[in-house]
Amino acid sequence: MKLWSLIADTARRYEVGVTADVTPLDGGDFRLHSAGVAIGFYDRVELSFARQRLDLGSTVPGESIEQDIVGLKLKVLGDAVFDQDTWVPQVALGLQYKRNRDFDFVPSALGARDDRGIDIYASATKLYLAGLLGRNVLLNATLRGTRANQMGLLGFGGDRANHYQAHFEGSAAVFLNDAVALGMEYRHKPDNLSAFREDDYRDVFLVWLPSKSVSLTLAYAQLGNIANQPDQTAAYASLQLSY
Repeated sequence: MKLWSLIADTARRYEVGVTADVTPLDGGDFRLHSAGVAIGFYDRVELSFARQRLDLGSTVPGESIEQDIVGLKLKVLGDAVFDQDTWVPQVALGLQYKRNRDFDFVPSALGARDDRGIDIYASATKLYLAGLLGRNVLLNATLRGTRANQMGLLGFGGDRANHYQAHFEGSAAVFLNDAVALGMEYRHKPDNLSAFREDDYRDVFLVWLPSKSVSLTLAYAQLGNIANQPDQTAAYASLQLSY
């Protein structure tokens, strides 16, 4: 649900790596499908592309909204795993260019101003070995500047606000063993449209890491109000493969 400062691959400093992921989310009233690929260069730079499709369910039966996301991330400081002799986290700066492919449909009707926008962010991540009762703990904090409505799926900007706002995102996970982690996430979000309120996201997740190249995440999310549907919740799974 959120950005991390980690470069999305298994490559080392002098290597190039690739990561692909698919994430279906089922919220009953809405369904979100996301697929993406990221290329990491020398454990320093990441380029990524993702496509999302939101099926509108009973809100607009038979219709959907698609969005493309192109990302660039640069690691500027630290190492989240290996710098255990310092409190300094791994820090990355990045941007996401988002383009809504169906803006003239629902987003425009709700009062969104633009079909595209750029999110900018700074993210800090740190792994604490034996940090809690002898178990490894992973913490992440991100500050995002954005104009996106529902992550861009309902366009960018609106009649209530059309400027960049800074929003906090945070997550924490505890490793139950070397291959399983349990955690929670929170994402503060803008509220630009007077037509419908936009709420913050939060979820709890379980991650299984059978190898350094494969991860499977299962999660339950509270999404709040989405368009005309209040109190939305969803279950989702995410499969990630790295090389």
